[in-house]
Amino acid sequence: MSAAAERRTQPHGFAVKWETVHGTGADLQMRSLRDRQQFYDPLGEAESAGISSATWPLFGLLWPSGRVLAHHMLSYDIAGKRVLELGCGLALASLVLHRRGGNITASDNHPLAEAFLLENIRINALLPIKYETGNWSVANPRLGLFDLIIGSDVLYDRNQPQALSDFIHLHSALAVEVVIADPDRGNINGFSRCMLALGYGHAQERITQLPGSALAYKGRLHTYLRS
Repeated sequence: MSAAAERRTQPHGFAVKWETVHGTGADLQMRSLRDRQQFYDPLGEAESAGISSATWPLFGLLWPSGRVLAHHMLSYDIAGKRVLELGCGLALASLVLHRRGGNITASDNHPLAEAFLLENIRINALLPIKYETGNWSVANPRLGLFDLIIGSDVLYDRNQPQALSDFIHLHSALAVEVVIADPDRGNINGFSRCMLALGYGHAQERITQLPGSALAYKGRLHTYLRS
């Protein structure tokens, strides 16, 4: 079925689009939700996972911070590291690391995140990638420990700084790097305080332009280290 036909018929109960993402090494073709007006939860899986109708479509969009993180991962040292992407959504950074041969696990709490990841792996002719459900509020015994933990725009709720920092701490190896791309949301300050209280050092870098684009970006890359 062509992209135009799928947009018309919406066989999944939601509308999608295809776009080419630049600034991630070789271009990636990505299937995403058409816009933020999409919602489809016939079995109540998203509701059971604590995902409201307002936040339901957020996983399926390509956000500026996701592009920033993916570009940063093009040259990040991943040799010998087990890597976890938090709240991956469309998992753009995971795809970049996967294409580099990284030991990457993508994770999200949205019931459709894995299906979108599988489709984007298919259309880019990539090998399978590891995926696990990542719920920051409950135990996730299948995940284990990681040497590098990454995420983008994951702090849009005021309750997330504590939950996310605790989750990261639980799944961090003894020596760990945490990299978060954040569009200067207010919750990043509370998250940094939580991470500092857990013994992680903090550095940040301002980013002013989207990779592969002339568009401006207002945000920072935050790095938290424990050794």
